[in-house]
Amino acid sequence: VQLQASGGGLVQAGGSLRLSCAASGRTSSRHAMGWFRQAPGKEREFVAAISWNGGSTYYADSVKGRFTISRDNAKNTVYLQMNSLKPEDTAVYYCAARTLYVQPVVGGTGEGYAYWGQGTQVTVSS
Repeated sequence: VQLQASGGGLVQAGGSLRLSCAASGRTSSRHAMGWFRQAPGKEREFVAAISWNGGSTYYADSVKGRFTISRDNAKNTVYLQMNSLKPEDTAVYYCAARTLYVQPVVGGTGEGYAYWGQGTQVTVSS
């Protein structure tokens, strides 16, 4: 599975961005997916995850109520809608995929995710 993240950019506090993660590969629609982020000097952290069929979603407490993860398996794409952005959301955002049909790993720094995209920068100015 190959992953390509896009949609990052510079936005003012309170603004919105939508990240996309396009997956390619024969089984790409059957993987649980996650979004992680890493700010300068900090450890990578979990942001959100979604089951392979989209039936279950999970969020870090820091983004709950502001971010929404979704997927369109017909397009092999996972999205992260980010609203009410804060300067502390500034980071490089990565999408990641688990192996076939297993549930997402919620929390942590990315253990259990076998495939990773290249990252997209999100910068929120105050």
